Amino acid sequence: MTALPLADLVEPVSVALKFSIVGVLYLFLAWVARSSVVDLSRAAASASGGATVATDGGSRTYGEPRLRVERAIGHHPGDEYDIGSGAMIGRGSQVDIQIEDPYASGKHARLARQAGVVIVEDLDSTNGTFLNEEPLIGAQPLQLGDRIRIGDTEFTYLDD
Repeated sequence: MTALPLADLVEPVSVALKFSIVGVLYLFLAWVARSSVVDLSRAAASASGGATVATDGGSRTYGEPRLRVERAIGHHPGDEYDIGSGAMIGRGSQVDIQIEDPYASGKHARLARQAGVVIVEDLDSTNGTFLNEEPLIGAQPLQLGDRIRIGDTEFTYLDD
């Protein structure tokens, strides 16, 4: 039995490494494409209803009521949602601010403008909505800096 020359052993390893690199590149491109589709679908959902998201680099109108993300699965802390005339928060697909919190209901809470004031109201959710760590009972007016918590998701109300 004769030993194979080194060149005959290196060639299959080289080919395998090339295919591995190409495979990793395709996985990366698929991840980028998926992330883009998710971001675009979020933007489209926001554009169709009351709330729109603006990241730190985005433009926003000052003096308009908005929610800033403090912590939320699938959102970046500091992202802001313009409330406009109102917004619905929940896990469902037909809400203005969609959260991926397992403790959130499909349509969990509603924000609405009434007589120049933004109010928050729980929509008979299973786990409730908290305003400044107190259970929300009925519709309550929001003030600058109020914190709205739904499960592990938390927002701060801003209107400055």
